[in-house]
Amino acid sequence: MMKWHYHSSQNKPVYHIILISYCLVSIFAGKTEIIMNCLFLKLLFLFVFVPGLIVAQKTQIIRGSVTDEVMDIPLPGATIVIQGSDPIIGTVTDENGKFKLENLAFGRYNLKVSYIGYQDSYATNQELFSGKEVVVSIKMKENVVQLEEVTVTAKIDKSRPLNDIAFVSARTFTPEETERYAGTFGDPSRMAQNYAGVMSAGDGRNDIIIRGNSPMGLLWRMDGIHIPNPNHFGASGTTGGPVTMLNSNLLSNSDFLTGAFPAEYGNALSGVFDLNMRSGNNENYEFVGQIGFNGFELGAEGPFSKKHNASFLLNYRNSAFAVLDAIGLKSISGSSVPYYQDVSFKVDLPTEKAGRWELFGIGGTSNIKIWDSKKQDDEFSYGLTGTDTDFGSDMGVIGLSNLYFFSKKTKLKTGIYASGTLVVTAVDSLVGENQVKQQYYRSSNAQTNFGLTSKLTHKFNPKNTLVVGLILDMYKVSFIDSTYRRETDVYFKNTDTKGDMGLYQFYSQWRHNFSDNFAINAGLHFQYFGLNGSNVTEPRAGLEWNPAPDKTISFGYGLLSQTQPKLIYFARTELPDGTGVETNRDLDFTRSNQFVVGYQQLFGLSWRFKSEIYYQALDKVPISKSVPDYSVLNEGAYFYISLMDSLVNKGTGTNYGVEFTVEKFFSKNYYILTTVSLFRSLYKGYNGIEHPSAFDNKVVINALAGYEIPIKTNKLSFDIKGVYTGGNPYTPIDIEASKIKNEPVYIEDEAFSKHHPDYFRIDFKISFRLNWGKTDQEWVLEIQNLTDHQNVFQQVWDPANKELKIDYQQGFYPMFKYRILF
Repeated sequence: MMKWHYHSSQNKPVYHIILISYCLVSIFAGKTEIIMNCLFLKLLFLFVFVPGLIVAQKTQIIRGSVTDEVMDIPLPGATIVIQGSDPIIGTVTDENGKFKLENLAFGRYNLKVSYIGYQDSYATNQELFSGKEVVVSIKMKENVVQLEEVTVTAKIDKSRPLNDIAFVSARTFTPEETERYAGTFGDPSRMAQNYAGVMSAGDGRNDIIIRGNSPMGLLWRMDGIHIPNPNHFGASGTTGGPVTMLNSNLLSNSDFLTGAFPAEYGNALSGVFDLNMRSGNNENYEFVGQIGFNGFELGAEGPFSKKHNASFLLNYRNSAFAVLDAIGLKSISGSSVPYYQDVSFKVDLPTEKAGRWELFGIGGTSNIKIWDSKKQDDEFSYGLTGTDTDFGSDMGVIGLSNLYFFSKKTKLKTGIYASGTLVVTAVDSLVGENQVKQQYYRSSNAQTNFGLTSKLTHKFNPKNTLVVGLILDMYKVSFIDSTYRRETDVYFKNTDTKGDMGLYQFYSQWRHNFSDNFAINAGLHFQYFGLNGSNVTEPRAGLEWNPAPDKTISFGYGLLSQTQPKLIYFARTELPDGTGVETNRDLDFTRSNQFVVGYQQLFGLSWRFKSEIYYQALDKVPISKSVPDYSVLNEGAYFYISLMDSLVNKGTGTNYGVEFTVEKFFSKNYYILTTVSLFRSLYKGYNGIEHPSAFDNKVVINALAGYEIPIKTNKLSFDIKGVYTGGNPYTPIDIEASKIKNEPVYIEDEAFSKHHPDYFRIDFKISFRLNWGKTDQEWVLEIQNLTDHQNVFQQVWDPANKELKIDYQQGFYPMFKYRILF
């Protein structure tokens, strides 16, 4: 029987400490406009902590499924035990591989799963709280040699990827990690910047540079389906943006790969985000509300009917910056206020005879006015000094997949999908002392894609698994943009095309386990690009050896290839009569031969050391005769890519480096993650000179730690992150020549030979999580750039003052987030 009563105020001081701290750091930073937010937050607290709420039970459940890691077939009779429980708490899976542990007190639990003929599996740090059930999917690896013949000692590697064929440069990550680390904003891209070999392209965007490669080399997948750039304000051809459309509340465990990946991944050079959207709760209805950096958010999930296992998941977000601007409060964006909103959904429909059907979708729209005529002197210019720019981007993708089992040894997963992007830009020059607007640039770039993917997996026996698949994409594009030519006083169309093209990919990969401690994989990936008939066959191979249960030695090789951003193929060369001709249509794939050697040592259940050495040789890189230092390898880290015409596939590039990771996985209320990356990124343009690339920062060091203090059924958490990188490379500008032309004149032979001062930043986060009644509530105060270190981002030419101007990255800034689950 439930009772009404007034809630105890014993925890209120904690909430007020966070609120007061938020206001004090704002005053200390001189950001008086933020103090206005405190009034809003105080009203929020008063609303949340009103008396008269219902007190519910103080227990929760853990439920889920246990399946074979390769075939996804259920394992009935598997034993699940909560480690450290006394008396032992456990259960076994039913005929469908399902299990449920009930009446568990709030807190963290570690599960151990055992099944005859399989290596033990573990699900660690399963956190129970009042507002949401915990549903876990546990995969188990079949023993090559059965237990009656030899005793197998299982190892616990919590970072091992879900893809069992990825032996090197891959790890899994959890939704909790995207929320836990300071400075991530719940964004998978910003979370991945903490991993070895990865760095940020800049504070204002989430583009990631992997082992010195352009961010354009990244592939995004969701539930096995290729998706467009899932970020707001994503320019044509880029893979990042300032704000993600992905919602950590909707993700399940996913993989992140940084090189020499297995054969099923294609049309990518640097890395892969292989994401999974979780299914909604198929037994109970649950809701979430959130206010923070990524916006105002509302979400719901639950069963369509409690008589069936079908479920839905739905989430909507709107820009927090736009709301603050509407009520008269300034934000971190200054006078350039970003407007955006997005929606995500998933429908999960298991059937008895037709397999499992899943329908997912992600869509978002965004726009911003970056007007130099309205900026304050200290505002970030986005490289658009002397202009008023309007920019907008839309993205949408929908995919339907089916997982069908022909037998316990053969499964087929097939998906059909459609996606579309639209990027619109208008740039006006500010001319003269009165800054009169003059139309300078206009563009409207639209791209749609209809695709089919199919993957057949056959497990011959515990030693041999074969995977074959295909990915068929048909693109329809409409690229139109024009630029004002000052010298001729005309507007030239850089692109003006509408058309269709296909990209067809086929792959096969095989894994052979010689024993439980030694395995190899081999595969081929083939691509054909219909626009110009270019094609490439890519061999892949890997090896993994465990000389001891806690040691792993691995090797990987892969030839990776990627088409150019679609927009580049249609760049036009201006002819003397003012017309244009497309001179990039015949561009080939850019290729990268990648070699990786790795070593990993586990220490107990929670610590690990890992190191990888890699070498990448790139060829067939598009370069320009007219701009001898140009290379496509330097594109992709800004709000646009250069539309260079008359490119040829004669450039090369080289990336090499060594990476170290020391990690203490979350246990005993704390975690530690330290990564060190030492690397070089070089390229050759048409001038034949080997230049440092735009991403040759040489060193990246990350250090993260966090501690959690349980307070009865609640918790107070502290997280800190420090990052140090070499300064961004840049090409020096000839000042005197630039003053004469009143535009930047670069010293081409010294491309990216100079470096801005080294980058340093500390982020700090404090959060409090409250289990109260049937709700779980969380308050977070996060301070970006705690020391207010002035990090240089870039140098730009200021035409109004005929001088160089320095753009700095984000300074000290406190942010607040509130989330409620019920």
